[in-house]
Amino acid sequence: MYTLPKRGISRATVAVVIVLVVVVVVGVVVGVSRITPHKTTITSGVSTTTTTTTVQVSSTAVTQQSSSAVTTPPTTTPFVLQPPNRSVLVDESQTSPPDALDPATGFAVPDEPVFFNVFQTLVEFNGSSITQLVPVVASNYSIENNYRSYVFEIRPGVTFSNGDGVSAATVWFSLVREAIMGQSVGLSNYLELTVNVSEYTQTGYAFPWGIRHAIQAVTGLPTTSNATLAAEVLDNMLSHFNPSNTTQLKIMEYPNQAYVVSSQMTFEVNLLESYRYMLYDLAGWWGDIVDPVYVDSHGGVQANAQNSYFDANSGPGTGPYMVREVAPSFSEVVLEENTNYWGKGVSGLAPVAQPPHIPVVIVKYGLSHNERVEDFATNAAQISYVSLPFLQQMYSAYNYKRYYSFGQIFYNVSYQPALWYISMNTQLYPTNITDFRLAIEHGINYTQILNSLFYFNGTYYGELQLGPITPQFPEYYNPDNLPIYSYNLSLAAYYLNRSGYLGDFYVVMPNGTILGNPQGKQLGPLTITYITPITPFTQSELTIVANDLEKLGLSITLQGVSPSASLSWTTPQATPNFVYNFWEPDWADPILQLMYPAVTTSSLLPAWMNVTTVNSIMQTLPFLTNTTQQRQLVAEVYNITYNYAPYVWLPNPDTYFFVQPYLKGFVYTAFSYYYMTAYYTNT
Repeated sequence: MYTLPKRGISRATVAVVIVLVVVVVVGVVVGVSRITPHKTTITSGVSTTTTTTTVQVSSTAVTQQSSSAVTTPPTTTPFVLQPPNRSVLVDESQTSPPDALDPATGFAVPDEPVFFNVFQTLVEFNGSSITQLVPVVASNYSIENNYRSYVFEIRPGVTFSNGDGVSAATVWFSLVREAIMGQSVGLSNYLELTVNVSEYTQTGYAFPWGIRHAIQAVTGLPTTSNATLAAEVLDNMLSHFNPSNTTQLKIMEYPNQAYVVSSQMTFEVNLLESYRYMLYDLAGWWGDIVDPVYVDSHGGVQANAQNSYFDANSGPGTGPYMVREVAPSFSEVVLEENTNYWGKGVSGLAPVAQPPHIPVVIVKYGLSHNERVEDFATNAAQISYVSLPFLQQMYSAYNYKRYYSFGQIFYNVSYQPALWYISMNTQLYPTNITDFRLAIEHGINYTQILNSLFYFNGTYYGELQLGPITPQFPEYYNPDNLPIYSYNLSLAAYYLNRSGYLGDFYVVMPNGTILGNPQGKQLGPLTITYITPITPFTQSELTIVANDLEKLGLSITLQGVSPSASLSWTTPQATPNFVYNFWEPDWADPILQLMYPAVTTSSLLPAWMNVTTVNSIMQTLPFLTNTTQQRQLVAEVYNITYNYAPYVWLPNPDTYFFVQPYLKGFVYTAFSYYYMTAYYTNT
């Protein structure tokens, strides 16, 4: 699947690269070579049979026998498509490469095939739901202190693929390392939960809360007053990690801190706030357990720095697969079965923790559109993807379409919790005028976008939604049933005229009507900025938007910028007026992971919404444990946001894959990507 770097949010002021979840492609429609399908075998023949007929006459049965030559009708052996190699699965759905193979660094959707299959977390999503979890590295857990403490019993016998064992100290190492490395993935997912954002802002180090006190209490060093010293001590401890060392063990056992080793196999997470969704957070790959011995043998740990060796090569995990090969530029990653997998023969494990059925998985990244079409058509790949405009091309090219319907090779995951939007910079002229933003809202024909781009073969593969929460969370989505912004040119013109007087500008509609202050300055061209590369799908969607707005007399241009250039959007003044982008949560929290980043400046989303009332509500809203109170406040924020209009909410596309008909059990959700459950059938 093609994406920009991943999602992720927190209440902290950190730049996080935003993700695209639904796959889009660059490519042109060209001919696809074919191979000859397997031939159908037909057999026929003549045989002599003896037929026995029993005739009932009155109460006497009369049996007659006759001998005749009977011609049997032709029989057809059904065509059954098979994988070229039943020990290998080829996945070509990822149209861009990973950014890193270390789960403490990688923060892009293409990282998922490696992280979800090689590494494991204390608890994981069960594969069929974004809200149901199963224990994996932990055998069980308890939630204490009004959702402020989570206590895990580590499953006995869990080992890494190299045979190294897992204990509570291993989990402590993994999560502390994740924090102190100071990378976006750790910052986005633990700030203000286990890492104090004010301490991070003051010191520049992402210390798990309480750890400086733990070090000082055990060693006597002044680490509470000297952050640099604390970072140096922690770097040294993690780079020479030894749970048998008395000093290190006492630091880990110190009770008043974020992560605590309560016993050899008991691990505790203590939060800064009560938080009901912490298990979902820990189930992401930023909760992956890594091997301290391997890390220390390949560069160790350094505060605010990546481990380049781990990034490039990955490392041993506790999962059912291991990394066998990494091609240059991450063009291909080969996973193979972990022959030492601890889950073999263990009863009662959830399917996502069981050994794999297919020993080798080859993930090919960044193939062209045409390569993906051809490989799937010829059965060279088992999982693939093309964007919505090319669904018919994919099926037309498929060599086996006489045997399989479109639905038999199309795996529709359906809608994922994601916000597609065009942001309007609320701090930059002229999008800082609320009436101007409302004019934009009512000047776009959302139904045309849906019908033109998201409709195929009688089915819609997109849905209209009203942010800043998605319909996947019905308890919190649009509590007051506010209507989707209507396409109404008269209303749009009304708002645009008002905004022209407020902003001292005017525009001229195609029919010559002047909107705004005719004594002001004519409004110049406006630009919708997108992150490159642009795809035919995105181009079509933005063209519809531009054409609609030009009916109001607005001149709209489209401009692309590189992903790296978008990282400079750290202030409202550095951010374009309009940005086309996408936001997906890291875990299933509709408030902290969707609403909070959209309606505050915490995650630097390009609308830069900064409303005092909303900011005040959002300081406590994510951490309330009373759902009725939460829902009431969500409704209040929804109404304020609706009238403030910081975003154009675009249709949310389906997530889908093309999957060969003999492959079953492949699992994808917004928060999981599992090969271990996949298997090949014979029919």
